[in-house]
Amino acid sequence: MIPIRPAARAAAVALAVVTSLTACSSTGPAAPKNSPGKPGGSYSVALTEPDHLLPGRTTSSYSLQVLQGLFDPPAALDPKDGSVKPLAAVSWSSDDNIVWTVKFRSGTTFHNGEKVTAASFADAWNAAAYGPNAWDANYYFAQIEGYDALNPSEEGAEPTTRTLSGLKVLDETTLQVTLKAPFGQFPMLLSFPAFAPLSKAATANPDASDTAPIGNGPYQLDGAWERNQKIRLKKFSGYRGSRKPMADHVEFKIYTSRETAFTELQAGNVDVLTTVPAANSPQAKRLFGERFSIRPSGTMDYLGLPVKDPRFADPRLRKAISMAIDRKGITQAIYNGVYKPATSLVGDMIPGHRPDACGRTCAYDPAAAKQLLEAAGGFDGSLELYFSNADTTYEQWMTSVANQLKDNLGIQDVKFRKMAPADLSSLLNDGKNKGPFRQNWVIDYPSIQNYLDGLYYPGNRSGWSDKEFDALVAKGNALQGAEAISAYQQAEDIALRELPYIPLWNWQDQSAWSDRIGNVVIDPYAAGLHLDRVTVND
Repeated sequence: MIPIRPAARAAAVALAVVTSLTACSSTGPAAPKNSPGKPGGSYSVALTEPDHLLPGRTTSSYSLQVLQGLFDPPAALDPKDGSVKPLAAVSWSSDDNIVWTVKFRSGTTFHNGEKVTAASFADAWNAAAYGPNAWDANYYFAQIEGYDALNPSEEGAEPTTRTLSGLKVLDETTLQVTLKAPFGQFPMLLSFPAFAPLSKAATANPDASDTAPIGNGPYQLDGAWERNQKIRLKKFSGYRGSRKPMADHVEFKIYTSRETAFTELQAGNVDVLTTVPAANSPQAKRLFGERFSIRPSGTMDYLGLPVKDPRFADPRLRKAISMAIDRKGITQAIYNGVYKPATSLVGDMIPGHRPDACGRTCAYDPAAAKQLLEAAGGFDGSLELYFSNADTTYEQWMTSVANQLKDNLGIQDVKFRKMAPADLSSLLNDGKNKGPFRQNWVIDYPSIQNYLDGLYYPGNRSGWSDKEFDALVAKGNALQGAEAISAYQQAEDIALRELPYIPLWNWQDQSAWSDRIGNVVIDPYAAGLHLDRVTVND
């Protein structure tokens, strides 16, 4: 996940494929068998080290998994069908889809006892939208009136205000939100963690709250965040929201690789692994049985290209790289055939997905790739490939890509730039990379638009922009149903023609858990594992 623009109404209301996980399936989760269970106890979750723990400051899925327990944003997505429902809010309404009135629950507090009010939400959104803060989720607020003033486009210009003109606190529990244009999907956007409230302490000192967050959710921090080791949560006794937690404690155990985490799961040292390595699929199926699940996923991997670098400016060169990559061979060798070679920019579970949108550009054709490279003038210098150390398969597939580029395109000087996820994210966001990079996208909600705006937002990591593309996305945002999807598909065609991001493969999510726990619910959105629902059996 990276900053995105909001989605069109119709494109995002479509059904999502996820749910309660109770049985092994190669095509999706089986019918729920979980019993409600009893409250109490503690369990552990395997996790990669987060970058931040302040809503608005992060879009990392590792961070969002922890925030899912610590904060209640205004809305939530139903894990069964992707529909939006109230959470910290009790209602929202609009007569024109421009001016929205959001009413919040009364009588709720932050973990420090401070009352949660409409102003708590306004303060959080203003902080995230304020350009100089440079928070990762900044562009999630671009739909709100006044965003442009907080993020002036002129080079060197500074905002003349620190607050969004489109936010007006009407009373202690009511916030009026004025958007720049009609947008019926606004309630779904409210489910993203960046829209959670901030306490006065967090607003005054966001750096301190980044490592010791003060939330309004069912769990609160239990002790200090032990970097690269663990994050402990405990049930918040003062919680008055709708997600009553079952377990008393949750411990996130930090691992540097999924393989290590899977070994720990087998040994009984951790209870939940939401991302079982694809190569371990047969073993996981055999060992965990009904406590192992393979589910359709909206997660995609891409190879991003820095198009402002003259060496990568020609779309023919970018297409040559794409056609030199054997997606099927890599997914078979490294992901045990679980992942699917990409033929589109979007996951195949998304309404409006076209199974061959990419055409020949995503087909393995070394001879054609070589011809395209020559037509583009070849490639000079060292080719640096950037990826994180969060998973050993990242280096494995990057090695395969490097070898294929050497063999098929004759690019012999290839160097790896492997680093921690947080360091890589910062480097890419700052545009300091000197070559292609692994780009992952985890859907926030089931919409083509979520991918298009998520990958190609202004100032995106590839540096690519196109006015026609932007106009088509905006057109889709203003339409409904099939017309909206058609506009998004036309925008996708432009992105595939220019290819700043090369689609590689569509994930299939695999999870496994110990027999100590039950009622495991995982969805493909920002919520991930629903921490509050898990029950402990002993």
